[in-house]
Amino acid sequence: MEDPATARLKALIVSSNDALEFKLVRVMEDLENDETTFKPEMSHQVFGDSESIFGYRDLRVKLYYSAGCLETYLGMTYSEKVNKMICEGVEADEVLPTIADKLAPRVHDNLDSFIKSLEKDDTFRPQGALLHSFSIDDGRKFEVYKADMTYKGFKEYHQRLQTFVLWYIDAANFIDIDDDRWDYFNMFEKYRSADGTVRYATTGFATVYQYYAYPHHIRPRIAQVLILPPFQNMGLGTHLLHAIYHEYIGRNRVKDITVEDPSVTFQRLRDYVDAVNCSTLPTFQREYLLQGFNKAMAAEAKQKFKINKRQARRVYEILRLHATDLANENEYREYRLDVKRRLNIPYKREQNDLKKLECALKNIDKKSNVTLPTTEQRLQTLEKEYRSLEEEYKRVIKRLDMVCKS
Repeated sequence: MEDPATARLKALIVSSNDALEFKLVRVMEDLENDETTFKPEMSHQVFGDSESIFGYRDLRVKLYYSAGCLETYLGMTYSEKVNKMICEGVEADEVLPTIADKLAPRVHDNLDSFIKSLEKDDTFRPQGALLHSFSIDDGRKFEVYKADMTYKGFKEYHQRLQTFVLWYIDAANFIDIDDDRWDYFNMFEKYRSADGTVRYATTGFATVYQYYAYPHHIRPRIAQVLILPPFQNMGLGTHLLHAIYHEYIGRNRVKDITVEDPSVTFQRLRDYVDAVNCSTLPTFQREYLLQGFNKAMAAEAKQKFKINKRQARRVYEILRLHATDLANENEYREYRLDVKRRLNIPYKREQNDLKKLECALKNIDKKSNVTLPTTEQRLQTLEKEYRSLEEEYKRVIKRLDMVCKS
């Protein structure tokens, strides 16, 4: 049984995810409106793997941004702080300096000065070139802009914007803004304030790096994509990705478009957009899908939409599953075997490599300690891999069907 002092100290440990609260402030009333508050998905990139803060009771850490130009306020409140004089020298964690170290320069630590800074949103306009504008079902309007560091004020804006990756993109790093091979895509909601003034609210962003591809091509790689929490589940990610694609697809210098270590959520979005695009191509029609993946599919996907071969194969599998009559036992079996053959390729390579190793060691009277799974074990693993993949594909197909019905 723990002593009262230990129990009291444990009570002063709070989850940093629970303590943090964010806002995108359009008007002063948003500061007191709980409906404008949103939470981080993670905080270990700032507060460590435990995602905890020690030394406070009823802790609230407030990280507020003006909705447009992202003027930033950082503050905190609590009802009790550990007293090191009566707790054997144990001190409370330094919360605000820990967060401030990750933020852009010139953060407001006074709420009144932050409120005053909201006036800047009246004249804020997105930097860059307008790529895409659209409306969603409820009538709200959005725009996507492409910018780089040559636009006046964009560097400072991006330094504030990129801080969101700490809380929503795992293993995120701030990019090197001095490298001119970065492209920046930013999405905004365009709306009118109460007095009729046109204003812009930051909605999300993406960064794309232009890698060199031999002999005189580039290979854009999508690095970070984030739709801010208040705007998620509205279909905005699809529009952002379409805008990125449209920027590069028409360029002869672009070899293909890749993605850097995509999350499950982003891969699902990518699969959906690529499946919609490829479904318009002649080689991806049902009569060809049922015959299997071929070079013509890979070539057309690359030529029309800059989709690399690996992703084209994945899109083929999604569209073939969509075209397959699951009630037709033979048709469905042929599909499963086709996918499993592709999934089994790495295992076949391992088998061949192991045989070569054993032959080499045999010549010098040594035996390999490396073993592969038995056939039965491999079949079980393969079935599990396939089932997981099919469920993921069906998520994409469900969305495709929803769009078709609408």
